[in-house]
Amino acid sequence: MNIDAIQNGIVIDHIPAGAGMELYKMLRLDALDCSVALIKNAHSNKDGKKDIIKIDAEIPVDFDLIGYLAPHAKINIIRDGKLVEKRDATLPKTLTNVIKCMNPRCITKTEQELDQIFRLTDPENRIYRCIYCETKAN
Repeated sequence: MNIDAIQNGIVIDHIPAGAGMELYKMLRLDALDCSVALIKNAHSNKDGKKDIIKIDAEIPVDFDLIGYLAPHAKINIIRDGKLVEKRDATLPKTLTNVIKCMNPRCITKTEQELDQIFRLTDPENRIYRCIYCETKAN
């Protein structure tokens, strides 16, 4: 398989195997007018298998969303064919409008203009809770 190097863009590496497609959808990469490569189940010495996403354009990315779905991912910014910045994804302390509260009695069900905000309450187990009703996210 041949996937060209990108000149200006973003590479999201060390995505857990199988999570790349969900990240692709959540970042809405299908709407981009540039080359996007999703590599699934690539060999990794560290993780066994991993997914990789290459975006051949400099676009704003939601680092919180990447951190939520792939907390150990590496985000590489490429300019003029060279790595200019490397960032580690981390679990965000809060998530806004990424997941929805499943509690039918939550105020977000009746007041739909409210942002869906979740706070990280247990980093070790990756547990987020709704700030309005304390319901645990799935």
